[in-house]
Amino acid sequence: MLETLDGTAVRRWCVGGLAALKRHQGEIDRLNVYPVPDGDTGTNMVLTFTAAAQALTDGLAGVAASPRTEDHSAAPARTQDHSAAPARTQDHSAAPASGGGPDGADPGGAGAALRLLARGALHGARGNSGVILSQILRGLAEAVCAAQTVDGRALADGLRGATVAAYSAVARPVEGTLLSVVAAAADAAEQTASHDLRVVARAAATGAAEALARTPQQLSLLADAGVVDAGGRGLCLLLDTLVEVITGERPVRSPTVPTPPRAPLTAVRETGSPEFAYEVQFLLTADEPAVRDLRATLAALGDSLVVVGDGPTAAASTTWNVHVHVNDVGAAVEAAVAAGQPYQISVTRFADQLAPVGPVGPDQAARAAVVIATGDGVAELFAAEGAVVIPGGPTAGELLAAIRDTGAAKVVVLPDDGPGQEIAAEAAQEARSLGIKVSVVPTRSPVQALAALAVRDPGRRFDDDVIAMAEAAGACRSAALCVASREALTVAGACGPGDVLALVEGEVHLIGADLPATAIALLDRMLGGGGELVTLLVGERAPAGLGEAVHEYLRNRWPFVEVQCFVGGQPDYPLLVGVE
Repeated sequence: MLETLDGTAVRRWCVGGLAALKRHQGEIDRLNVYPVPDGDTGTNMVLTFTAAAQALTDGLAGVAASPRTEDHSAAPARTQDHSAAPARTQDHSAAPASGGGPDGADPGGAGAALRLLARGALHGARGNSGVILSQILRGLAEAVCAAQTVDGRALADGLRGATVAAYSAVARPVEGTLLSVVAAAADAAEQTASHDLRVVARAAATGAAEALARTPQQLSLLADAGVVDAGGRGLCLLLDTLVEVITGERPVRSPTVPTPPRAPLTAVRETGSPEFAYEVQFLLTADEPAVRDLRATLAALGDSLVVVGDGPTAAASTTWNVHVHVNDVGAAVEAAVAAGQPYQISVTRFADQLAPVGPVGPDQAARAAVVIATGDGVAELFAAEGAVVIPGGPTAGELLAAIRDTGAAKVVVLPDDGPGQEIAAEAAQEARSLGIKVSVVPTRSPVQALAALAVRDPGRRFDDDVIAMAEAAGACRSAALCVASREALTVAGACGPGDVLALVEGEVHLIGADLPATAIALLDRMLGGGGELVTLLVGERAPAGLGEAVHEYLRNRWPFVEVQCFVGGQPDYPLLVGVE
């Protein structure tokens, strides 16, 4: 557990937060029904946080490359994932503030790391939710900009700063959105009146989760669709990841299950009314008085206006991120040119994203995913990804019925190991004879199915989407731990009753005496060949504390590997493991 948040912890939060957003990107996209269904909030938040992570990596690499003395230089990044930050030791974060980081802060400090994140998010923000996320990071950074470490009180101050910055960025704030969730996190953090980082972080994450659950009461569109706010869900993932970095324990939350998105009645957009046909977004170099005039001009031209700067105050800002919905694109761009130097201009015509009118085309037909898996926790995870779950061991007829019951014209099936493969193939063939296009992705473990669902994208051609899912599943190395019930001879040697067997892709690789030690040895072996994300599914017969013990070991031994630990509830294996 951490008593304070330093630069190393911020970098770990960045890696873990980005992985969590990517993992739930499709879910968040499907949650986005305000003000119209089927948006791209998850995608925009991922792209924005990716830019933030890249800026952090690049900023630290630049500091490491500059002439320095003593031990303040950072080691090179260990993986090819640019969201991973360079490794540093604990004592580096306590170095004096005279180093070469931004604003004079040492590059190992929490304030400097957050400032790099905020700047990267601002320059790479996508969509309304991305711009607001950049301001949340900015508010956090400004509150602790000179700090080497952050305690609970400083985190509460940072969340309050994040709230103020987020609300200030939006021309017409709406409750029941990402704004409400960050405000609730700040309120809960401040109410603890504590300097204990763990207490404050947990309170903030819980307050945000409770606010997220209330968003349907604040926005009738969310209530009608049976979902919570998409941007708020993304922020809750980031706060839960922060709690995990600080405490070593990931908060247990009820899954957020979006209803299947109905066909859009108008164009996809995150905010604003359907009155305006184009989304315009650009970066702008200008001074604050000119931007003040630009804000007034754009407010008269459209809605969903967000204008944010890169400085601690508006007067100190020289670079701005501008987002607006308009009908007259030319007038918006002319106003930007009059204010300063616009660049990276993007224009999206909402009508290009319309669902087809009349008969549904062959590649726009409704899609569904059916997964064969056993375990209450596993079922909840798949349901959160929008999949239909069939308990393990179904007949081909039962699986066919499940495929037909989805009502979809195109269905992807994710089977389990063993007979599930043959049953899935048989059911798929029968379904095709009924006019349903079915593809089977050969997953042999729930962890592979999770990896496949994480990359599912309804915007792709169905065949291309199936290929992407199959590639993701294939890139996930799966393993399982079980307890031997009798004597046997395996490729790893002889085993007896009570021995722990570690199986990789169905073959015994290790034989041990107890579950935690064998699990750790297995993961060391698997990660020795590379890996950035570990998924742990704890079974119903696992001894108490197994998941926590393995998670804590990985956090210390493999600090730049993102770990996700869930209660899977599967009956046969105390632990299932996936390495990507």
